[in-house]
Amino acid sequence: MPIDSPFSKGEARAGKLAPEAFNPYLCTAMAGIYVHIPFCVSRCIYCGFFSSTLLNMRARYVRALLREYALRKDYLAGEPVRTVYLGGGTPSVLTPELLTLLLSGILKENKDTEETTMECNPDDVSAELAECMSRLGVDRVSMGVQTFSNVRLRFIRRRHTAEDVYSAVKTLRAAGITNISIDLIFGFPGQTTKEWLADIDEALRLDVSHISAYCLTCEPGTPLYAMLFRGEIREADEETAREMYYSLIDRLTSAGYEHYEISNFCRPGMQSKHNSNYWRAVPYLGLGAAAHSYDRRSRGWNIDNLARYMEGIERGGPCFEREELDADARYNDMITTALRTREGIDISVPFENKDYLLAAAEPLLRRRLLVIDRSHLRLTRDALFISDSVLTDLIKP
Repeated sequence: MPIDSPFSKGEARAGKLAPEAFNPYLCTAMAGIYVHIPFCVSRCIYCGFFSSTLLNMRARYVRALLREYALRKDYLAGEPVRTVYLGGGTPSVLTPELLTLLLSGILKENKDTEETTMECNPDDVSAELAECMSRLGVDRVSMGVQTFSNVRLRFIRRRHTAEDVYSAVKTLRAAGITNISIDLIFGFPGQTTKEWLADIDEALRLDVSHISAYCLTCEPGTPLYAMLFRGEIREADEETAREMYYSLIDRLTSAGYEHYEISNFCRPGMQSKHNSNYWRAVPYLGLGAAAHSYDRRSRGWNIDNLARYMEGIERGGPCFEREELDADARYNDMITTALRTREGIDISVPFENKDYLLAAAEPLLRRRLLVIDRSHLRLTRDALFISDSVLTDLIKP
């Protein structure tokens, strides 16, 4: 194992790397369903995703989701659905009755799923909701924890407190849901590395199966961006953010987590199956406003307007756009997904634009930003923090 491999610690602990050739035409026949629940009680100041605070539209929206599924379930061409993911927005704002209606309608035709994930806000996790999720077959929960500092939680306008996180984890486990993932954010304005390490230590005390961590970014159109524009805050400087990121890697891998994707860490064998399928070009059907779909030949996306989405479904025709993928588009998708993972790209198998990739990779290999190990091309540790620029150098214009 080259010493500059970004995932050497996790691989050594697992005993071996489990490589999978990245080739959209060689993928195992399986598929996923993503269901977008756009509703939020309030919006976080950093969020640039499509969402709505119109909670009175929840029942109508769930009916539209089920109608869309009935209209589009042939999209997956008979490939068995192995993963279902309820994302948002905040799926946990659905009432138990609406959640039962939604999941029963989807899972009754997909009885062989291997993973059903639901995103939750910590303060939404009541005993009633946890028991409902468990009864319906939700076996994985992803919680937006973000930070264990109540001061920073208030700054980004999160509804929950650090105490809510501990309570939610306990409640989920009592209901039999033990596969729990949490999201963390680093790089808050004024945050120190010491404070970030304290957040990591709190996450480790929870002993959850999966941790995702992202650097705070100021997306145009968000309140956070407006604060930056007005000079009310300053973004974390690059060197501090870099130090925070690599301290995250070192702390979590030392604690036994595997670093299997740029922003994702798990206990051995506990990778997110649904998200891993995105990185391996597995087809998926996206249901709901602003949801995306992919069938290896094309990708599509639903309209990002709640009222127009529901009206279109109620008229019997989904409102979405579709883009056919040519060889260059499929290649660029591979670069921006597969190279994010520990496995990287298996260059021993044929794939489109392989010669282009090998030629574009040469200068990055010399700079030790890429490495070839056991026929897999992947990012080195030095490249992880600057992965966007590295991947850009490999993309076909």
